[in-house]
Amino acid sequence: MTISFWRYAVLTVAVFPFIYYLLVIYSAARFFRRPRGSAGPAPGGFTPPISNLKPIRGIDPDAYENFASFCRQDYPDYELLFCVSGKDDPAVPILEKLARDFPERSIRVLFGSGSDALNDKAAKLARLVREARNEIVVINDSDVRAEPDYLRTVVAPLADPQVGAVTCLYAPIEDSTLLEKVQTIGMVSDFYAGLMVGWQLEGVRFALGPTIATTRARLAAFGGYAAIASRPGDDLLVGRMIAEQGCRVELLPDYTLRTVPDYGSLADLLSKRTRWYVVMRHMRPWGHLGLLFTQGLPWCLAAIAVHPRLGIALGYLAAYVVLRVAMTWQIGVKGMRDRALWGKMWLLPAWDALAFLIWLASFVRNRFRWRGGEFAIRNGQLAPVAGPLARK
Repeated sequence: MTISFWRYAVLTVAVFPFIYYLLVIYSAARFFRRPRGSAGPAPGGFTPPISNLKPIRGIDPDAYENFASFCRQDYPDYELLFCVSGKDDPAVPILEKLARDFPERSIRVLFGSGSDALNDKAAKLARLVREARNEIVVINDSDVRAEPDYLRTVVAPLADPQVGAVTCLYAPIEDSTLLEKVQTIGMVSDFYAGLMVGWQLEGVRFALGPTIATTRARLAAFGGYAAIASRPGDDLLVGRMIAEQGCRVELLPDYTLRTVPDYGSLADLLSKRTRWYVVMRHMRPWGHLGLLFTQGLPWCLAAIAVHPRLGIALGYLAAYVVLRVAMTWQIGVKGMRDRALWGKMWLLPAWDALAFLIWLASFVRNRFRWRGGEFAIRNGQLAPVAGPLARK
């Protein structure tokens, strides 16, 4: 009786991920079906002066082209403001060349954050916001490559005073290696799937690092980046704290920003994903635990293990494959218009197996590597445990 009970309990719980997949499909269909006007006025009608802020540390692949794409924006009045650690930063010669090649652009480079906060990116952004000449700021990472309409598009929703911030999805310019293809399929089928469900259930209460368009007043209302300069997950926190002010955070349904992949090895990918999972476990512990019921592949294998019959195996595996492909197609192919994603669908089981192992590891790991050091999270704050920062 006991064995039979647990067998059917596993078979029942193994259906939960399928329900989640259906919710993702429904949520993504609604999200991408929204008309352009739902996220604000059409780009072009609202073009206030803006400051484009970029915290820089070292050199990303194709750094010059990434930066130059922001000098080619079809936007009437904006400045580019960079912050590097010091004059010996390897990005400095690239920024100097940028200023020579685009003399018509207002380009400024700041040296040092003026802070010893552990989150170097947030510390640099705190100074960038203070030094910005304009009220509206657009913040993005150094690995972003923008089309000429980018600034017009992401600023347009801010014409609505109820919109406190704007963010958008992002995808790599190209996937040249198997590792990059695995990362892409993981972003679309896993990370973006969670965003779609979050949007459906509670609205947008986050922001994504490649794009945050907001105002200095909205940032100042929660203390700005200086208030979170020793906390992990600064991008998510900014979106959450702006949403808590009673403002809408808009995730654009019809614009995908491009990034340049920087995953040089499997170790790099595992390190970044492990860091993200550990941070999420601390920031949203119950939500992170609940990911157990979104793991279709391991639950399918568990169902087959406790009830090893051909019909059971075919039924669960067929449901897993069909729904997993359908949700990835709904987000990536139909929603983000990435037809090349079809050629990566076969990597879904590999990603799901890898993601499940990283998720399990996140419960026994309290440390992660980040920016040359090793950190832990204690009382919601970053704490160095190895590397030069730990010796300060």
